Amino acid sequence: MLVTAVWHGGYNFYCQDTHSAQEVDNKIINVLWWYYFSKLIEFMDTFFFILRKNNHQITFLHIYHHASMLNIWWFVMNWIPCGHSYFGASLNSFVHVVMYSYYGLSAIPAMRPYLWWKKYITQLQLIQFFLTMTQTMCAVIWPCGFPMAWLYFQISYMVTLIILFSNFYIQTYKKHSGSLKKEHQNGSPVSTNGHANGTPSLEHTAHKKLRVD
Repeated sequence: MLVTAVWHGGYNFYCQDTHSAQEVDNKIINVLWWYYFSKLIEFMDTFFFILRKNNHQITFLHIYHHASMLNIWWFVMNWIPCGHSYFGASLNSFVHVVMYSYYGLSAIPAMRPYLWWKKYITQLQLIQFFLTMTQTMCAVIWPCGFPMAWLYFQISYMVTLIILFSNFYIQTYKKHSGSLKKEHQNGSPVSTNGHANGTPSLEHTAHKKLRVD
């Protein structure tokens, strides 16, 4: 719906001010309010982790990402609820469709052996941050009246997410991949279903380690 409203509303990809056709802006604002509400629901993950005593999942990245997104989008919806704000929300919504599809499938035991693509969700998230930062930089280079201070803030925020998610990716997948290779060389082959000699492999454990949105 958001992409459709932007497309038919004639929004400029490189930079879009918050004052265009009122009908179009109202459609964007209405959709973004639902997007903001989804950030509140996602933050509830933290309370579910606490209730289930999954404290290992309550990491700095988890708290920082969820808390900052909720507060940032409160600001967006009160001050700049349309215009250039649409792009990041559109990409993020797509990523969340992919991500929650994965978690939905992982709730089905029979599907778990086939869910080998979790690390690609993190890669998709990193691509999202790079694209959002690049598109925001376009609005800095070709200004259109959208608040410049917000554009600089968003670029800075994307940099922090790129750093944190890159570190998560390296710690979760790259280092564990190296450990798996070393384990295999030491004579403990790992089977394709994520187990070695009856013990869950590091890669399988990594898939359950942390949920980041």
